[in-house]
Amino acid sequence: MTELRDLTCWLTDMDGVLVHGDRPLAGAAELLAKWHETGRRYLVLTNNSVFTPRDLAARLTRSGLDVPEENLWTSAMATATFLTNQSGEKTAFVMGEAGLTTAMHEAGFVLTDIDPEYVVLGETRALTFDQVTRAIRLINAGSRFIITNPDTHGPDTTGIVPATGAFAAMITAATGKKPYVIGKPNPIMFRTALNRIQAHSESTGMIGDTMSTDIVAGMEAGLTTVLVLTGSTSREDIASYPYRPSVVLESVADLVPLL
Repeated sequence: MTELRDLTCWLTDMDGVLVHGDRPLAGAAELLAKWHETGRRYLVLTNNSVFTPRDLAARLTRSGLDVPEENLWTSAMATATFLTNQSGEKTAFVMGEAGLTTAMHEAGFVLTDIDPEYVVLGETRALTFDQVTRAIRLINAGSRFIITNPDTHGPDTTGIVPATGAFAAMITAATGKKPYVIGKPNPIMFRTALNRIQAHSESTGMIGDTMSTDIVAGMEAGLTTVLVLTGSTSREDIASYPYRPSVVLESVADLVPLL
């Protein structure tokens, strides 16, 4: 295994690693400062496609963490980047929030519901019956079905709420066609991030709090993986998976002295 101090680039999950909601986690500020001080290239990753990098940078600033918007990589950005490199017209019927529509526009896509090349679904709280109906008809007519992330539910102040994967399942049930998923655990999310910062997998580490997304995708992308126990995974959970992270730490505070 590559020594952590020898890694020149880093990818890290955001929620459960750097922050819980708007609260910074132990060592997050110190880790970011270390990366800035040593000139390491890095990206903060999130499967959330709702917000633009500018929105997320402002959120992190309110939490006391300094992450420039160019150091943020969302599933919306990964989706737009992936589709840019696919054949076909740059047209899409998009169901999502500003983070997704902005990424698609910046990638040169025309957003339309008239014979689009793609139907793209991201995180949204405003999906309508008419949008779902239109999406189903377009997919049946030949548009390619893409979703930003597979999460079926997410947290809310009052409990869980349905997320992208749940809405996608409804469309799949009506069309018989499964979407291609861009976000974690698809290694495409990490490959596009590596290209973004001109990094090589052999010299890049991935920090995450979830075995089934962060760690497995990092492993499949050829990265050194660091699991922190400040999010959704406990030390006891690790044994239930057939694969293992390269390193397990209590928090990113334990990572800083190793760099």
